[in-house]
Amino acid sequence: MAMTLRLSDADDDALEALAAATRVSKHEAALRAIRDAAAREGHSTAVAELSASARERYADLLDRLGR
Repeated sequence: MAMTLRLSDADDDALEALAAATRVSKHEAALRAIRDAAAREGHSTAVAELSASARERYADLLDRLGR
């Protein structure tokens, strides 16, 4: 699906610098940034969910260790 991305001058400059640093087009740099951010967010969510599950599962043990 086609989409128009409107950037401020500062954001466009940052994207251009990123594209130049990685030697790719601005389009490719934007795609990589989106994919990287999505992967990081997914990882953070998974870690938070696993941590909450472990804290619940081992609550008694953690309480005893904390004494």
